[in-house]
Amino acid sequence: MNSRISPLIAFLLLFFFLGFQSTNNTVMDTILPGQSLTYPKTIESPNGIFELCFFSPGNSTKYYLAIRFKNVSEQSVVWVANRKYPFPDSTPVLNINQDGDLVISDGTMTYAMTNTSAGNGTYAMLLDTGNLILTNRVLELFWQSFDYPTDTLLPGMTLGYGQPLTSWKSKEDPAPGNYNFTLQLDYSPTIMEGPDVYWTGSLASFDVLSSNSWPSINYTSQTQISRIVLDETGKLKLQSWLEEEKTWNTSLQSSRCGDYALCGNYSVCNETAQEPCGCLPGFKPVSAGAWSKGDVSSGCGRKTALQCSNNSDVQKDGFLHMSNVDWLHNNPLPLEISSDQCESSCLYSCSCIAYAFEQKLDPSSRNKYGTGCLIWNGSFSYLKQLSIEDKYGNDFYLKLPPQELVTNDPGSRNESNTAATPGATEGVMLVRAKQLVAILAISLPLATLMLGLFVYCVWRKLRMTSKGEDLVQLDLGMTIKSENSGLLEENKRGDVRKKEVKMPLFSFASVSAATDNFSDANKLGEGGFGPVYKGILLKGDLVAVKRLSRRSGQGWEELKNEAMLIAKLQHNNLVRLLGCCIERDEKILVYEYMPNKSLDFFIFDPEKRKILDWQARIRVIEGIAQGLLYLHQYSRLRIIHRDLKASNILLDSEMNPKISDFGMARIFGGNESQANTNRIVGTYGYMSPEYALEGLFSIKSDIFSFGVLLLEIVSGRKNTGFYQTDSFHLLGYAWELWTSDRGSDLVDPLLDDVSSIRVALKYVNIGLLCVQENAVDRPTMSDVVAMLSNESTALPYPKQPAFLNMKSVMKAKTDNSRAEICSVSDATVSIMEGR
Repeated sequence: MNSRISPLIAFLLLFFFLGFQSTNNTVMDTILPGQSLTYPKTIESPNGIFELCFFSPGNSTKYYLAIRFKNVSEQSVVWVANRKYPFPDSTPVLNINQDGDLVISDGTMTYAMTNTSAGNGTYAMLLDTGNLILTNRVLELFWQSFDYPTDTLLPGMTLGYGQPLTSWKSKEDPAPGNYNFTLQLDYSPTIMEGPDVYWTGSLASFDVLSSNSWPSINYTSQTQISRIVLDETGKLKLQSWLEEEKTWNTSLQSSRCGDYALCGNYSVCNETAQEPCGCLPGFKPVSAGAWSKGDVSSGCGRKTALQCSNNSDVQKDGFLHMSNVDWLHNNPLPLEISSDQCESSCLYSCSCIAYAFEQKLDPSSRNKYGTGCLIWNGSFSYLKQLSIEDKYGNDFYLKLPPQELVTNDPGSRNESNTAATPGATEGVMLVRAKQLVAILAISLPLATLMLGLFVYCVWRKLRMTSKGEDLVQLDLGMTIKSENSGLLEENKRGDVRKKEVKMPLFSFASVSAATDNFSDANKLGEGGFGPVYKGILLKGDLVAVKRLSRRSGQGWEELKNEAMLIAKLQHNNLVRLLGCCIERDEKILVYEYMPNKSLDFFIFDPEKRKILDWQARIRVIEGIAQGLLYLHQYSRLRIIHRDLKASNILLDSEMNPKISDFGMARIFGGNESQANTNRIVGTYGYMSPEYALEGLFSIKSDIFSFGVLLLEIVSGRKNTGFYQTDSFHLLGYAWELWTSDRGSDLVDPLLDDVSSIRVALKYVNIGLLCVQENAVDRPTMSDVVAMLSNESTALPYPKQPAFLNMKSVMKAKTDNSRAEICSVSDATVSIMEGR
């Protein structure tokens, strides 16, 4: 995004040009076109506060490009460019390429820091704020490091919603670690440990933080060398450098009672107590033995069940008043009713366990519900007991059975370490008086109220469901991190539990906005399903939007099949489905954006396939193999893809393959090995003979498709439309070469980096094993992965591949006596731009 630079930055740039022209002894703070940065040279900010350099942390042998405080001896790195892609030695070079972008390269690997295509005339400059910017002589800002934070927030830097700080993996490994700090839509600073909330607090937790109208935070500091850092243990720390002591002074850090569900359900956390966790009054530990050993994760349970009775002769439940508490991790139901109605609603609802009447409108308050009634139904995790001086505390009314209210239960109070519960006695007396008044006239007003609440809740839920989520505001970074955590997660006690995948439903209006009303300028291509468009999100992230065409041979069943399957599959070599839109007659799928298009865009083009050298093709083959192995053997469901082909292999920014298009896929049960269908779908040239001729499919059908794909990648030739020698297709040509001991002739002649003919022959051999005519002769995917990874394994000699007799091919295309052949067109998506 281009924007004008502030007058201050403009002045600094002007000062730089004048200084640069007047002397050659000035320390450089820029990288101009034609200049480069190598280890151990540095680029310094104008006043020498920060420096840009290559460094290797601790005992590591890996090298990273980083920004750090220049005159700080202890670990002072505040930003790392290539934290996911380190270089193995000190040879990388940073410069500006011909497109005007910053790139790091060591001759064998290139890492693109920016992707602006700003053209000639750009240069990079390191500012005294620690911000690295890419600009030009007319002061356009094309890119800045402040928009891509790592683990550190600097003074003057804004951390927006969806821009997390991510901890280092360890003290000597800058790779993304287990913790992410971000600001939620309700303005609560939150630390996530994988998909779980680890800590959350209010802006008061760090009194230096301030917020803006849109969820974002920044801070200012009176100290020149200061930072907020998320360390590798998940602690958020405000630090300033003490030069005399040569150490970082930590003045604030995330607290004990901030840790999510630290004390378990129905508990209270008091930071000032020696043991912070305790049970609420009227509750006791679920596992007393575990609590005595310091394990409080099991939480607390009631000593006595609630009465929940409408019998006038039975003493009613009541409320214990707790002052100056906070409910950080609980989501109450907000109702727009008076305080008396709020109490009555909770008292006569069996599911209600507590209520509060929020009266604070402080915009920095954690509980941003405004004035109104808050009802807790079912359960909640824990309360935080605040100190008397804390201005963010609230009154809280805990529902207890009458015997607990009468005794006031001092024993429970001792268990819970919550001595600071003033107002409990007067609260009980007040409740008793109000109960007598409420019993006199409650039936009709209460029934009317409850019916109104029910109608309101149903109406609101239907309204929210019909609107759908906003695609433009999708937090893509957090979504991918959450998906990468997997479908099975392990909690702190070591128990493994299922994690349900929720498929976001986006509104059609937001999808239309992201694609500029499905404009031709955003169109990426069109396939059997329909057109594919590029979508642009609020933070500049890109997505691919696949819209079902009304004339498409595919429809609702294929879309539903694809959405249900991909939502449950998590693997690096499978494309991510981010959500869908089902509104009116529209059926739309939203995927992660693949900037390098699909494999067929490269492999079948005489010029572009030069980009895929031998090592890149090996990575693509192995990546596809790993994705298929996951589908066949290691996913929660055994999946047969049924339409594996070059156009369904997408390539990410690092040319890593991702299998896509699961509209034709089928799920196999645990004991199933083969199935039959009367509706044959797929692409000729990739379909196995038993499927094309008889409608029989199994995991061996995918093995056949993989074999065809492997031979295409090695040779750079399509299987279909093949005109060479006497062969009708690539399989026949490969077999002809193999049986005449000329298998190496199949290798793409444009490849000049094939390290070993023996290795090339191994790949041809594996491809021919996968396309053998009889399914039983073909290897499994685990066999294929083993063959690919083990160089010393002796491979069997392949048998004749399928379709050598062209009559069988013609029969597959014309035999309609027993099957409806709904073949997807062999033409792949014609991609005009990266996705």
